[in-house]
Amino acid sequence: MADEKKQNLENKSLLSQPLLEREKNSLPNFFLSVKLKYVKLGYHYLVSNAMYLTLMPVLCMIFAHISTFTADDLWNQLKLNLVTVVLSSTSIVFTGTVYFMSRPRKVYLVDFSCYKPGPAHITSRELFMQLSAASEIFTEQSLAFQKKILEKSGFGEMTYAPKSLMQVPPNQSMAESWRESEMVMFGAIDDLLAKTGVKPRDIGILVVNSSLFNPTPSLSARIVNHYKLRGNILSYNLGGMGCSAGLISVDLAKDLLQVHPNSYALVVSTENITRNWYFGNDRSMLVTNCLFRMGAAAVLLSNRIFDRRRSKYQLMRTVRTHKGADDKSFNCVLQREDPDTQRVGVSLSKDLMVIAGEALKTNITTLGPLVLPVSEQLLFFVTLVAKKVFKMKIKPYIP
Repeated sequence: MADEKKQNLENKSLLSQPLLEREKNSLPNFFLSVKLKYVKLGYHYLVSNAMYLTLMPVLCMIFAHISTFTADDLWNQLKLNLVTVVLSSTSIVFTGTVYFMSRPRKVYLVDFSCYKPGPAHITSRELFMQLSAASEIFTEQSLAFQKKILEKSGFGEMTYAPKSLMQVPPNQSMAESWRESEMVMFGAIDDLLAKTGVKPRDIGILVVNSSLFNPTPSLSARIVNHYKLRGNILSYNLGGMGCSAGLISVDLAKDLLQVHPNSYALVVSTENITRNWYFGNDRSMLVTNCLFRMGAAAVLLSNRIFDRRRSKYQLMRTVRTHKGADDKSFNCVLQREDPDTQRVGVSLSKDLMVIAGEALKTNITTLGPLVLPVSEQLLFFVTLVAKKVFKMKIKPYIP
């Protein structure tokens, strides 16, 4: 028994020895990483504030030189150079006025609202499959495919669908489509106006986007009519622009706020699934049934200086990358008729994720120089020159 205990103690000491050695070896690495971290922070600070650090000694010298003059000396200098002083003062005032008049107006996101439908619109995965099977349109293979997509897409048991699609047979009439769009748009806008306290007649710009449902009168006209917006409102209705239309709408509103001072811009983003639900067996079109649900978002933008304090965000930059010139990108999301039943649906290409990744890469490359600090850009440039020009075998620096 004593021998067994002794052997166990020896085994424990042998097991713990490498661990202690690893801990001892890891301590220098830890302190080295801490040192490198502070070195990098110091580098970022020096590069970011290089201009101020350079100007400080110059300003100190100027102030030291001025302090040697007496009041009488300064007055004599001003009397001798009266014309120069007047011209300099006038040019400074003129330059300042031109700068403040021509500089870009700041755009603020005052608040936003996302519409949440009531309990009557809750649709679980099980109910979705029951309604799909009850329609007697989908084949067994199509039902199995939709079930697989539902499980992989991450939809929970409390997603929302319009009542027109929760009945057998489904009702895809224009009246039901209008009912869905009005419910989600007006619900989001009502909540937004209640949050911000802004009156409908204070809104000067309206941008609405809905990719597939574009009736006449337009959705933007319906909002103007419902809320009795003022007659000189700038109203825009964007269609056929896919999932990117929400960001495009914000970009358009930002540009309009640059030329219309003291204005509010209302941006409404939605999509209608009543009219665009696909009842067919083309797999590329069935994916959209499993990905899209009902909803809308409303955003209030402002260029009023008084809204700065209460706003949630300030819009700094918008960067758009358009890949429409490429045929693969152009055809990756396509509304068409399936060849078997001639039913209209939205087809998603298998190359969609690759194309989206390439567009995102281009977008980040464009956005990077605009948002990265000078220190990060300098490190990237030095690494790139070392790798491309001097053919050094180093890893590219990723900011």
